[in-house]
Formats: sequence, C-alpha cells, structure tokens
Amino acid sequence: MRDTDLYAQILGVTSPWQVTDVALRLSAGEVEVRVKHKATETVACPECGAAAARYDTRLRRWRHLPTCQYKTILAAEVPRVRCPQHGVRTLAAPWSEPGSGFTALFEALVIDWLREASISAVARQLGLTWDEVDGVMQRAVRRGLERRQRVVPRRLGVDETSFQKRHEYVTVVADLDGGDVQHVADGRGKEVLTAYYDSFAEEELDQIETVAMDMWGPYIAATLAALPEAESKIAFDKFHVAMHLGRAVDRVRREENRRLKEMGDDTLKGTRHWWLYHPDRLPKKAAVRFDQLVRKALKTSRAWMLKELAMEMWEQPDREAARSIFKAWYSWAIRSRLEPIKRVARMIKRHLEGILNAIAAAVTNARLEGLNTMIQGLKRSARGFRSRPRFRNAILFHLGGLDLYPQAVAHSNS
Repeated sequence: MRDTDLYAQILGVTSPWQVTDVALRLSAGEVEVRVKHKATETVACPECGAAAARYDTRLRRWRHLPTCQYKTILAAEVPRVRCPQHGVRTLAAPWSEPGSGFTALFEALVIDWLREASISAVARQLGLTWDEVDGVMQRAVRRGLERRQRVVPRRLGVDETSFQKRHEYVTVVADLDGGDVQHVADGRGKEVLTAYYDSFAEEELDQIETVAMDMWGPYIAATLAALPEAESKIAFDKFHVAMHLGRAVDRVRREENRRLKEMGDDTLKGTRHWWLYHPDRLPKKAAVRFDQLVRKALKTSRAWMLKELAMEMWEQPDREAARSIFKAWYSWAIRSRLEPIKRVARMIKRHLEGILNAIAAAVTNARLEGLNTMIQGLKRSARGFRSRPRFRNAILFHLGGLDLYPQAVAHSNS
C-alpha cells in the first residue's frame, strides 16, 4: 500500500478530497500529509448548498495525531467558492470543524486529556499553548450546549460558588435527578436566576416541582416571581441549616473558651472541630473526652445539643410531625440565653415552610454540594481562573453532562 493510500484511510479522506503526498521532515520532527480537492468536482455553497463557482484556494494546516514519535500535519489547499446569495465562502474540511487548527481526532485526544488533567498540564504534554487547549475546551462546550436536548428538570438545585477570593461568585443551577450542571452565570443576584427561568415557557416552568436552595434572599425572590405556586416548591436545604447552626455553636464555643482561658481553664482548648462533627463520625481518639465535655455544664454543650436536636426534624415521617418537633425545639432554643443559637432559631422560623417543603419532598442539595466541591477542585488545579467566562466554561465542560466531541468522531459522553 502506498503511503498516500495509507494516510487516506487513517485520516478518513474520501472523494472529492484526496491525499497527494506524504513528506517526512526529520529535522523538524514532522510528517506532512498533503491533501487537495479534485478540481473536476462540482462545488456547492456551504451555507445554502446551491451550486457555486470556484473562487480560489487557501492553504490551511491542521495538527493530527502523531505518526510514531513525529508530529503529523495535514496541509490542504481548501477551495473558496462564490455564491450568488452568500458571496465568497470557504468549503468545510471534513476532517476538522470550523475555527479549529486540529483534526477532529486530535481534538478528541485533547478532550480526553482535559478530562484527566488541567489545561496547563495538557498543554505541556501535547506541546500546545494554553490558549490552544482552552480553545478546544471552548469549542467542545459550545457544540455540547448546541446538542443538549431541551429538558425541563423536575427538581433543581441552586447554589453559589466562589470565583475568586474577593467575594466574587457564580451561580450554579443543577438537575438534582440527572446530576448535571444546567446553568452557570456570573454573580448571585435575583437577575441571575431570573435569566435562567426566563429561558423556559410558562407551561414548562409549571413542570418544575422543587427548587432546593439556601436561604439567600435574591434566589428566593427570583423563584417566587417566576414559578407558579413557588411557595410550595422552594425547599431550604438541610445542609445549609446545619451549617448555620454549626457556626452558631462555634460562636458560642469561641466566646466561652475566651472566658474560660481568662480564668486559667483550658477545658475547650483544641476542641473546635469536635463540635462540628456528627456524633457517629467523631474520631475515636476524641470520643471519650468529647462525651465528658457534653455532660459538663457548658454553654457550648447546650448549643451543640440544640444543633443536634434540630436535625431531628428531618427524621420525621411527614410535614406536621416535623412542624411539631420544630415548635418544641424553638421554644427551648429561644429561651436558651445563647444569642447565636437564638438568631439562627429566628431565621429557621422565618423560613420554616421552605424547610418543611424539603422534608416532605425528601430533597437536599447534597448532589449540588458535591458538584461545588468538584468545582473548587477545578479552580485549585487551574491555580485560579482570571476570567469568569473560562471558569464557567470549565464547569460546563467537566460537569455539564455534555456531548463534547467533534461531529466527525464517533464518540460521546454517554
């Protein structure tokens, strides 16, 4: 088999294209494969498909998968045509996608690498620039979003994740059943979530049954304004309630520890994280001492007990049983003389119906919290993102459940 025939098969080059030459350049460490379009073939406008006259050709080069240890370059004189309706247009190259300097197979390789490593690492390993690899990621996400079927998630999770350290955020919306990120947008204001809801028709919005979120006012306002019967659909996440109670316990501990230390008492020294653990997950080496602390007449112990008792609401079989538990708990909490606990108790009371919605629907943002952890991992591996669009793009690339590969590659996420 001639080398031209071999590369025609490897590259999938078929008529009206043909491989005309294969040149090995040892000094450059390259194999160049020359391809041309048969001049005798009729041409059509790539926009409308109408017959068009040839205008000229332009030499273009694409990087392909390596041949042994050599970089492989595909070079082609790509025809341009003159269409009466659309003017001069360039014919599409079947081995690549518009705007890419890589063959579809090489771009698929970059995508596979990006699933496993950061942009910088992939660029180093494949001898590419950071911008070239980022361009592959951008194109992958763009075609993935174009291919995504329009589905209205039945249960949504909404949360913010930090973009940089200066209190900058992006809002992430996920399908709690499918586990994929559906939407990423800058900021965490009402308009951010409103824009997502506005992408649906009114009858589609009615299909949304639950929106799990924390008690962030702008998210609440956007959902109340957009969804029919939103009061019964907003579900305040258990883990955010636990987070607020955990912070209240820590405030009580800090104040009490400061007071005890002034008296020369180190009872609470080194116990900060113990009060945040679930009792069943406390390290064994700490369990005995922690049990002793809980039994002591400490403000921190009372605060911790109130935190744990609040969690019993989520163990109830129905909404009314949970409401009954809350009433008893609230009465104790508000009389506890522990100001951080009292503040959280009042907050829970203001948002009680949404908490009961979450209990009745058995919904949490645990899946979205897991996605948030992965998002922060992406940020760390990239050593931060200077650009919000690139940060959003990376989230959708890794967590959007998108079909990322070029059309010419028989490959998908499924």
